[in-house]
Amino acid sequence: MPAPPRRGRYRSYGGGDVVRLGFVRRARELGFTLDEVRALLGLAAGGHSTCAEVRDLAAVHLKDVRARIADLKRMERVLADSVRACDAGQDPGCPLIDTLYAEPRAPAPRA
Repeated sequence: MPAPPRRGRYRSYGGGDVVRLGFVRRARELGFTLDEVRALLGLAAGGHSTCAEVRDLAAVHLKDVRARIADLKRMERVLADSVRACDAGQDPGCPLIDTLYAEPRAPAPRA
């Protein structure tokens, strides 16, 4: 995006710039990287003929999001188990510290 003109200390955006910035903000809220946002903006300029390309980009991003969700769920289970073990107070050491020193398990296969 070209640098907008300034009025003193303030940037002066036109209507098209505001729409584009809103697009970027919403795409970032969905977790798209800046490179992906650039690609989406380029595809958006191409009209409806690029819908399949947008879908492909979104499908790859969705797969990544689902993988991160699976990773977060696994982290949640390990942390919850460690906190429960701490609360039980039956281990002589610290269960969370022991978990951090333990050999990592192989990650679950991704679908």
